[in-house]
Amino acid sequence: MPDHGLTEKGAAMRLAELMALRQRIAAGVLVSLTERCPLSCAHCSTAATRLGRDLDEAALLGFLRTFTSADRPDVLMLTGGEPLLRPGLVIEAATAARSRGTRTAVLSGAFFADGGPLPSTVREVARAVDHFSLSLDAFHERHVPRRNVFDVLDALLGTGVHVSLHLLADGPADPYPDEVGAQVRRRFGTDVPMLVGQVRPVGRGGTLRPRPRPPAGPDPWAAAPCDMAAWPVVTTDGTVTACCNQDVADRRVRPGHLGLGDIRTTTWQTVRERARARPMLRMIRTVGPVHIATRAGLPADGYCATCHRLDGSDAAREWTDRAGTGPAGELLQSAAVHRGEAGGPAALVARHGPARHAHLVDPGQGPAVRPRQEHTP
Repeated sequence: MPDHGLTEKGAAMRLAELMALRQRIAAGVLVSLTERCPLSCAHCSTAATRLGRDLDEAALLGFLRTFTSADRPDVLMLTGGEPLLRPGLVIEAATAARSRGTRTAVLSGAFFADGGPLPSTVREVARAVDHFSLSLDAFHERHVPRRNVFDVLDALLGTGVHVSLHLLADGPADPYPDEVGAQVRRRFGTDVPMLVGQVRPVGRGGTLRPRPRPPAGPDPWAAAPCDMAAWPVVTTDGTVTACCNQDVADRRVRPGHLGLGDIRTTTWQTVRERARARPMLRMIRTVGPVHIATRAGLPADGYCATCHRLDGSDAAREWTDRAGTGPAGELLQSAAVHRGEAGGPAALVARHGPARHAHLVDPGQGPAVRPRQEHTP
């Protein structure tokens, strides 16, 4: 079995733990450092380019300084665009977060994987963060060969950081994750867990397949909680929202009821309290936007689109104020989070991606596989 030199620093930040924390309110904060990316993958949900805007560095570091050892998120998740276009900021942000007790994860498209040694700046980032994820899919492979990504994974594991792969399936029957997953298990054993998602019709991905008509479900009178409204999201203009929907993150829509502040003027403590206590957000996490719209007598046409249309509805606000305020609202919210966590990280992944690949998020729970060294074709 190859010695990847895992150290204690990385032991507390496996992918399964990240996903276990994903539904806990304000357990993490997602930060988009830039809209820029040197790649031009056809499926990109953000439609990142070489000319996108950057998040203000001073504003971000000022916001991170509002974390305290007693009141801070467990996880700082740095994304983009391509966050490693700003490696110095990744290191500064991770250092500032760690001084308050917050761990940092970073997700990269591996544009630097050119078949040579790991660049020194990337090595420094790996030593600064607690989890390092790489994207890999058929669209990325047109720019970055798979064998190069695997070599980078080897080098990253050698620094002691825990790693993962974010794979994409082009539909539920796509064999790509099976093929890559088998190669990963043979080469790395259980050291490289995988999170498998699906290509979405947003950003440049919208050119691959138009947005379908919204499905008729869910049952408007049934609870369909939003798993993804738990972690605040910092977008590149400094806005903090309660939603990671790409239309919201890219400023195509900005519903007021999802706003939590701005990193230039809002502390983490205020963001956390707004995320936890606002009745509308409590009920979005508890029964979901379609149920709220139905209770308020509003039309429901698609899950996220219905949520966006709740903005400005007095009827929706009045109903969520009645149902989600005070101890009763807190109890409902806690019960919804508890139900959502049932089944562990794989259950969450199965609700938002191809269910047959959900177990890859925590490969250590499956049968042990003894890896062997090999060259990826």
